[in-house]
Amino acid sequence: MKHLDMNEAERRDHDRMRDIPEDFDNDGYGYEEEVLRGDVAADISHAGESLTEEAIEAADISLLEQLRAHHNQLFPRARDKRTRTNRTQILVDAFAAQMEAMADAYISWDLETSKEGLASVYSQPKDAEVEETNEVFVVDIFSAYYADVPIIKSDAFVASAYVRQGLMPVSPHFPSVVVTIRALEVFRAASLRCPRLGIQAFVRTLCDLHGVPPRGYLATQFRVAFDVYLSIRNVVDKRVQAALGRNTPNWRLKNACPACMYKLEGEESLLIPLLVTIDGNNSLKRFWRREREEVLEDGTSVPGTSKERLDNRVPGADYYLPREEVDRWAKEGLEDMMKGFVPEDGGPEEEDGCMERWQNMREEVTSRAYGMYDETGFFPALCRHSFVLIVVDMVKSGELAKYGFAITNHLLRVLGELGQGYNIGCKYGKMVRAHPGLSKLAADTNFKSLVGAFHGSGHQRECQLKNLSTYVEGVGTEDLETCESFFSKSNALAPTTRYATAFHRKQAITGYLRHADVFDAGLCSQPASSAVSTRRALRTKATLPALQETMVQLRVESRAVFETWLEKEKRFLRTLSKEPVQETLEMEYYQKLVNLLHQEEHLANVMKLRLPAAAAPTDAAGYQRAAKETRGIETQRRHAIERAAKALEAVQDLEARLDTDRWVPGSEKWEAAATMSGRRRYQRALDDLEGLIIARMFKLYKVNMAGTGYKLRKHIAKALQARSKAVKAAIERYNAAADAMTPPKDHLSWEQVVEYAFLADFDLLREGREDIRGEPWALPSGRAAIDQHYKLLRADEELKRLNIEIRRFITYMGDEEAYLRHHEERLVAESNAGLAHQVGRHRMERARFDALHMVALGKLSTEKGFTGSITPGVSVCKERHARSAPSREDVEMHPVAPTGAPRAPPEEHGDDGEDAEDGGDSGELTDAFLHIMRITHDVATAT
Repeated sequence: MKHLDMNEAERRDHDRMRDIPEDFDNDGYGYEEEVLRGDVAADISHAGESLTEEAIEAADISLLEQLRAHHNQLFPRARDKRTRTNRTQILVDAFAAQMEAMADAYISWDLETSKEGLASVYSQPKDAEVEETNEVFVVDIFSAYYADVPIIKSDAFVASAYVRQGLMPVSPHFPSVVVTIRALEVFRAASLRCPRLGIQAFVRTLCDLHGVPPRGYLATQFRVAFDVYLSIRNVVDKRVQAALGRNTPNWRLKNACPACMYKLEGEESLLIPLLVTIDGNNSLKRFWRREREEVLEDGTSVPGTSKERLDNRVPGADYYLPREEVDRWAKEGLEDMMKGFVPEDGGPEEEDGCMERWQNMREEVTSRAYGMYDETGFFPALCRHSFVLIVVDMVKSGELAKYGFAITNHLLRVLGELGQGYNIGCKYGKMVRAHPGLSKLAADTNFKSLVGAFHGSGHQRECQLKNLSTYVEGVGTEDLETCESFFSKSNALAPTTRYATAFHRKQAITGYLRHADVFDAGLCSQPASSAVSTRRALRTKATLPALQETMVQLRVESRAVFETWLEKEKRFLRTLSKEPVQETLEMEYYQKLVNLLHQEEHLANVMKLRLPAAAAPTDAAGYQRAAKETRGIETQRRHAIERAAKALEAVQDLEARLDTDRWVPGSEKWEAAATMSGRRRYQRALDDLEGLIIARMFKLYKVNMAGTGYKLRKHIAKALQARSKAVKAAIERYNAAADAMTPPKDHLSWEQVVEYAFLADFDLLREGREDIRGEPWALPSGRAAIDQHYKLLRADEELKRLNIEIRRFITYMGDEEAYLRHHEERLVAESNAGLAHQVGRHRMERARFDALHMVALGKLSTEKGFTGSITPGVSVCKERHARSAPSREDVEMHPVAPTGAPRAPPEEHGDDGEDAEDGGDSGELTDAFLHIMRITHDVATAT
């Protein structure tokens, strides 16, 4: 329907839908026609700013000066001097001046609506003195409407007046559009649970609910309101942390994970107190806004200048290390630095063969900047319970060493001794110990760099025996692959951050990390994961009788023999990487003797050449031809003499090194060396193949693992064939060398290699330098026994660590609840009810899972073989020892039965004691549950 054909009621409804003021008189023209003709100015700017004359007259002269400079739409004849580069910064500065007042207003609104929550309707205080009323367009979840917003005398700013009433303005001074806080909170909660949900999709959803077509500027307005809302929350969070005394540098990092860091009095010490994993992820790239490339006179093109908008905002929390701190660790001449590296044992460094196997260890690959991106990913450090410790951005590069160096330095200085898992931990550990800025710190803190279980299967076997978590004492059953599971969830941020600004990208990542720590990591799932790890370790412990039976069959007296077998395997692998020196010299000497005989024979043949007869003086052409042939023959003789002399010199040098007389053809040493040299190529091919097979033993073992079906086994075989190019190349070299042998050796196919699961299956290894087929560690039963031995060792370590961590977490839950409640009551007594309410929100957020945790841990305590305790201890740190915490006498009134105490007789739990066995209603579980309910003051809620 055309605008001119509408009646007054239809036009008013149409204009209201299009955000047009009802009092606008079009005189026969539509509102949009009047704006386009230039007869009137638009009453709402792109940012939602009111441009009405009433708003201008209400402003003071200083505000008008600011609006004259930055909002020249108020003066149509003035030239617009604003630019897209500084427009965002101007808006940020305007809101920043009002931020503290807006935070006060938000606390007041949150306290006022605390009983009914987000569904409550704000009511004006009865004694409030209203100075003026502004009409604004309110955007809510299920409705959008015009409303008169009163400004009372106590309001410091217009923006804070709106926030006090649960409305978030989209512009700092004269907003005509506001968004309700509940709509913003719904989007915040939804986007944290589903990071793929962006503002544009959510705003379009609101448009669908309101029955209006989506408009581009609506997402911009919502973005402004949402940024202001998050900034207010950050200010409030800082106030809460200051009230709790937790605003000191690195407080969050030092207390990130209760199980890892909340140490108790009298607990056992761990060989590696803290386990950390680091890794780079390139999913969270961000496009770099630049002008088009400039073409110079010589035809070369240079990148265009940056078009990034000025924005000095910094997201809340302290997850990120500054770029300046990371750049201090930029790699300069690392190759020269590594040349002077001396291992801790003082011996020469042995190359483990992994340098060229991982692309993020090759600087020529990782140092290339990606021209289209600014941030090319992020590089986090996580504890073993998935708590985020610290994060850095990868900038215009791949996974460089400086990112790991910066994180390692920060963690070692703040947290001290730790073990760090990294997919290139073998080489990275050497780099850390050789780095001038890290070597002393790493030595003082007993730093350990390890390789996780998943990535470790792709390393050389010799590297695995040194650095794989399975073989490192103190690691337990931790696979050090926490980053991989973390990335599988954080990758969902990529769609909404790929084209975002630098601030909005970091804001989204920081918000996700904070949410993941509270709702996805330890405080939500840590006890459950601890229970799973404990049961897994107990099942591993239950395999000890089977290992003892295997030891009897192998005639192994003690498990210490397995350590000896592993050392033998290490020595054998070292022999594969280098040929014996004596054999190498003898084969080299033989080759030089053969070369000398060949050169002497060639020299004799050249000396027999006859010079051409002299030509007649009158025959000039014949004379020149004879001279040329003579020079050619003389040149051949000279070259033959020189080559023979060099060959003789090389032979004499090797004779001095071997301290032997000249070998002659047919002698015993000559024939032995000839045979050895002939087998050398075959032997090298065999060594390479054997080394690669051992390195991929884990992957090959998966093919024939018990319970693997035929189709799955073939599928894994195809995947190995596609990815194991090195093995296939080694097989080809072996087959070529086998053909050259006398008699020719049998060929080896890829299918045969895939079907083999153990070294003993390779019959061709009998022809190696050392036949290891009879070695116990190469037999299937021996390999299984070694694996089971180390699994049992790691299971014992895991149970010890879990017993400590579970008690730490239980103590933390009680202490944290009491500490937060104490400060909440203190703030109420100090007449600061608003901040006390925010502390209470923080307390409930931290304690919402406590009851479920204790149920899970209580059931775990009834598991057969559980050796830990779920009785709270006393923390080493006295910070949370608040006065309102339960006294020791109160705790002892309902003590939890100690581990190993006799269970109640069966008749107390039923006729056959089944309830006590499965933990469904045991006395210990009941006592533990009542105890934690008493600590958290949730008994009434639970009942």
